Amino acid sequence: MPELRLSVLDQSPRAEGATGAQALRNTLELARLADALGYHRFWVAEHHGGGSVAGPAPEILIGPIASATERIRVGSGGVMLPHYSPFKVAEQFSVLAGLFGPRIDLGIGRASGTDPMTTYALQRDRRQAAPDDFPEQLAELLAYLDDRLPPDHPFARLARALPGLPEKPEPWLLGSSPQSAVWAAEIGLPYAFADFINPRGASIAETYRSGFMTSERLATPEQAVAVWAIAADDEEEAYRIAASSRMTFTLLRQGRLILVPPPDKAIRFLRDQGEDPFAPARSRRAILGTPDQVRAGIEDVAREYGAGEVIVVAITYAHEARMRSYELIAEAFGLTSASSASANTSV
Repeated sequence: MPELRLSVLDQSPRAEGATGAQALRNTLELARLADALGYHRFWVAEHHGGGSVAGPAPEILIGPIASATERIRVGSGGVMLPHYSPFKVAEQFSVLAGLFGPRIDLGIGRASGTDPMTTYALQRDRRQAAPDDFPEQLAELLAYLDDRLPPDHPFARLARALPGLPEKPEPWLLGSSPQSAVWAAEIGLPYAFADFINPRGASIAETYRSGFMTSERLATPEQAVAVWAIAADDEEEAYRIAASSRMTFTLLRQGRLILVPPPDKAIRFLRDQGEDPFAPARSRRAILGTPDQVRAGIEDVAREYGAGEVIVVAITYAHEARMRSYELIAEAFGLTSASSASANTSV
């Protein structure tokens, strides 16, 4: 298959006994590692209301990450647009693009990133439910970024006032449902599918490719798929490490927010639930094992989706295990480190 790009989606996991501040510092350390290892992009997620992840504000986190790295693309995976004014998002990412040039991605999502009560707390106007007008929000946001508002539109001048011009972020549409694929295809946007949320998305990816309409931004479909993957020195260790996220998401589905538990505690919990911690989970796809096993699994998913890029997601109890996993995956794919690339170009 053609050379596959590898990227990272980080959710700033917060382990038992750790603070949110430490989780955020861990994200910065992981970003520096991903940059050095040769990953293509590093995205940070938006989740609200606490629990196992500490990243509610990708628009704030992107700046420190871009400052701490040198060549890797940095962006949101993603900004949950229903919470915001499209103009405010355009301004925020224009600032980032102005500071960091063409390295900035604006991944846009429709989900709330939280529970209904926290979604309500995020609303500025709580007199009634917020409207479900995502297509209109998305169109307005892209119109600001592309300066395509009609001349007589009352907001037309605002597009020309974005502070980071002439630099612009690269927009992506994120999704895990057929509707997101249709929108991305109709608008001609790059599309990232969340297999770690919906592992049955291959037909949705085909909907995107078959319905894609060329735009000034993109001539042909560009697609990435985000998957759970953890590599360790042996398969049993990978499953042991992954037990922490399995327990976390089992309880999340029950409406219980917890910090990421240590593996031994998670293994006991899963066994009490009648699950085998050392066998594949029934509800979510997870690519676990040795570096060679993980590489084979990632390549299989890329073929299944027809994707040229795989975005690796991993939640672990120990930050060191997460760092090591990304190192092993990079080695398995033979990624070129930033230092090696620099040395090669200077010869």
